[in-house]
Amino acid sequence: MSQTNQTQVLELRYGMNPHQKQAKLIGEGTLPIKVVNGDPGFINLLDAFNGFQLARELRRATGLPAAASFKHVSPAGAAVAAPLTPELKKAYFVEGLELSPLATAYARARGADRMSSFGDAAALSDIVDASTAQLLKREVSDLVVAPGYTDEALEILRAKKNGGYLILQIDPDYVPNPVETRTLFGMTLQQERNYAVIDESALERIVTENKELPENAKRDLLIALVTLKYTQSNSICYTLDGQTIGIGAGQQSRIHCTRLAGDKADRWFLRQHPTALNMAFRQGLSRAEQNNAIDLWLEEELTPVEQAAWEACFEQVPARLTREEKREWLSKLQGVSYGSDAFLPFRDNLDRASRSGVKYVVQAGSSMRDEEVVKAANDYGMVMAYSGVRLFHH
Repeated sequence: MSQTNQTQVLELRYGMNPHQKQAKLIGEGTLPIKVVNGDPGFINLLDAFNGFQLARELRRATGLPAAASFKHVSPAGAAVAAPLTPELKKAYFVEGLELSPLATAYARARGADRMSSFGDAAALSDIVDASTAQLLKREVSDLVVAPGYTDEALEILRAKKNGGYLILQIDPDYVPNPVETRTLFGMTLQQERNYAVIDESALERIVTENKELPENAKRDLLIALVTLKYTQSNSICYTLDGQTIGIGAGQQSRIHCTRLAGDKADRWFLRQHPTALNMAFRQGLSRAEQNNAIDLWLEEELTPVEQAAWEACFEQVPARLTREEKREWLSKLQGVSYGSDAFLPFRDNLDRASRSGVKYVVQAGSSMRDEEVVKAANDYGMVMAYSGVRLFHH
């Protein structure tokens, strides 16, 4: 790191792609980030800064240790510490592990979408303990960012990736300049930072006939909103039991976000089906390969070559679920919360959301078709609140 007057510069491996040179992190005054181990790249820092803000705000909104699993500048999953069921422990590959509250939050964040979390940036709200470090060490992850690390945790993490694992330490109390700038196509854009604070006041304006909003649903709706604040827009988030279960990011149409996130939520729940939890995998198959095999098990069409490769993953090939069996299992998915980073323009979003067990909804409101959307929520007995705040993020 070099320093000139009050400007500090951290040299990076490269920019967004290896051919983009002259990559640097430049800050005024003392940088709030410290490279404890490894060699960061441009995208590493984009994921680290977004991910840590998400985890920090979840901590502040809920009072619970929080974690985010970030990939390509959007969260693959986010969660707070909440006890894991035996089924989730098995689905998340953490059976038999002693998990601290922070480790539990990360297990949930990563387990939300294990396919997308492969090679993630792990962002943690609290000082990393040995339990969390052991969990990180066994997973395919590119970096971790947190306010600090115990000596034991650092020893564990420094041994990961043959000593090359990227470990970042960030000041948890850092307050950035209220005005932010971005250079694009040789021109500089400027705006006030998104200072919106997500708390229970965002859930006070309930516009549906059903106004019963239990505490667990409030927590899950807050998790959805904070997650959306750091998800590439358009974005939709489904949450349950203290974690995201489906995120639809960066789609041009809101219904496509809803469908994408809903399909992910369905897959999350189907991975807890007894058939998925009791698959007889071939010995030596890695956890990532097992994840891929479970994902292909949920596909309805494979090429003959793909089918043969899939079957080779097992000692005993599992039976596929029929559409009727999937629907019967998914009917047990209930009490899901759903958040939108802007208003819902049509009722089709709630029609789709209802198929994935959505009961509680928060959205910005103020659409031309608010009446139509409220009617849809009432048709399904949902509780819907208007947050009054748009949370676009680009």
